[in-house]
Amino acid sequence: MRTVIFDLDGTLADTAGDLIAAANAATEALGYAPQLTHGPDDAVAFRGGRAMLTLAMERIGAPDAEAQIERGYPILLEAYGAEIDRYTTLYPGAMEAVGRLKSKGIAVGICTNKPEGLAETLLTRLGIRSDFASLIGADTLPTRKPDPAPYIAAVERAGGDAKHSLLIGDTITDHKTARAVGVPSVLVTFGPTGRVVADLAPEALLDHYDDLDRIVDDLLP
Repeated sequence: MRTVIFDLDGTLADTAGDLIAAANAATEALGYAPQLTHGPDDAVAFRGGRAMLTLAMERIGAPDAEAQIERGYPILLEAYGAEIDRYTTLYPGAMEAVGRLKSKGIAVGICTNKPEGLAETLLTRLGIRSDFASLIGADTLPTRKPDPAPYIAAVERAGGDAKHSLLIGDTITDHKTARAVGVPSVLVTFGPTGRVVADLAPEALLDHYDDLDRIVDDLLP
């Protein structure tokens, strides 16, 4: 069975607004003014909570940045869980493309570095959890992407074999994951970094989900 595994943040859904709001809430709880802005800071949002807090502490010039990040991270997660889908939207054509893949007998799953519980909550609130045969989060296994184990688990839990699979993502982490497994990577260009991902030389670039069927057929004949 051919299998397509998707990243979540920045690939299936634009979650930057809610992530940045949570980071700013954590920063305020630590006694500072909000530091991140939706739009200009979207790229760092898709790198995760600690990356956002690291940038915030750098902008503040906090002398004990590492300690502040560790204090702020659970606050960020709590804030994000409370308002996980206020601003989040699915990228145009994403779920229509997923439906077309499934109609061809292609298995689909998700491998994300978002904690599994938060990913479950978000997908459920968006009404799309049942569309994916597997979901592996950052804490499902002892390791996370770019380690190959989470990706392989996502493929196998979807009923597939990694040798006949590919990864749809948006960052160098996804690219490294695919390389570690030895499968093609397809990187989206509609995220905040645009076509800069072309510099990573993935097997394909995805400008719009309308093009996904052709790319999958080319890479997984």
